Amino acid sequence: MFIVNPMPEQISADIVELLERVEVATIGHVLHSGFVDPDIRAVLPNKRVAGTAVTLRIPNADSTMLHYLTQFVRPGDIVLIDRCGDTRHACWGGVITNTMKMAGVKAGVVDGPATDFSEFTKVDMPMWCRGPSPITTKILGLEGAINVPISVGGQTINPGDAILCDESGVVALHPSRARAMAERAIGMQEAEIVLLERLRNGEKLPDISGANKFVQAKLSA
Repeated sequence: MFIVNPMPEQISADIVELLERVEVATIGHVLHSGFVDPDIRAVLPNKRVAGTAVTLRIPNADSTMLHYLTQFVRPGDIVLIDRCGDTRHACWGGVITNTMKMAGVKAGVVDGPATDFSEFTKVDMPMWCRGPSPITTKILGLEGAINVPISVGGQTINPGDAILCDESGVVALHPSRARAMAERAIGMQEAEIVLLERLRNGEKLPDISGANKFVQAKLSA
């Protein structure tokens, strides 16, 4: 069975620009949900990308719908793939990497393995996945779904979500919350710069953070 839903509305360019100033780990100081399994890791170092979630669910060894999707993706999209628990077959390889790059896709996130890792470096395509596999999917024409809610690394991803990926991991945000979260996180990162300067000037971290206050109160109780 094939399901093909319309492409989602894209996240505005100004929100994407804000998100790409944010570290995923900074959002991790605020939220406890929205993050994919940390075993889904960056292939390329020092990459941070944000964009619009385009979702795909493909089972087992069938990548028919991934090929089908490539004609619809747009600059600024991030393609996230639910592999339905398959950790053996790599659905994303060199041809898909080049095709997605030519279409302007910003990154791929695969809940499973990928292959042809050298192509990610060659064409500068950021990828988050569960590692490499030499065993690939095939065009079997069995089933798949485009732009439906999917599960990636234990996290529900909806088409149109705001996605942020860096070396710390991947987080999905509802579009209505993305701007506020980005602005809050940027403020936290700016406050950290001030904190580090205070440390360089001789202050102690537990005095600044309040840890000393809590420990001393317990010790004196």
